Amino acid sequence: MNISSIIIQTLPENIESVIKAVNESDFCDYEVHNEIGKIVVTLEGKDAGEEIEKLIKIQQIPHVIAADMHMTYSEDELDREMKTLENGDVVPAMLNDPDIKPKDIVYGGDLKKKNLPF
Repeated sequence: MNISSIIIQTLPENIESVIKAVNESDFCDYEVHNEIGKIVVTLEGKDAGEEIEKLIKIQQIPHVIAADMHMTYSEDELDREMKTLENGDVVPAMLNDPDIKPKDIVYGGDLKKKNLPF
């Protein structure tokens, strides 16, 4: 199951008609909007392909200037990543190496994926 947020851009005078179309649709849910024409909706799909099909439907709503996916959650992807984390070392091996001096450790934001040649 995938869940995504879509930001729709329309002109301020068309906000209500676009929200009405979204609320009458069966492929997305209205969440919030602002006065300058940005509308946030969410949609669900069994996979990215189904989500893209729904995004195209949103883009075809009258008065929609643009509609783009901004945040997505994939249950399958999360499950894969959680298994990777659960099966991985909690502390990178290099941090437990008594021969490495702390001043020689270079941190680049992600020690788990580094194979530093110390």
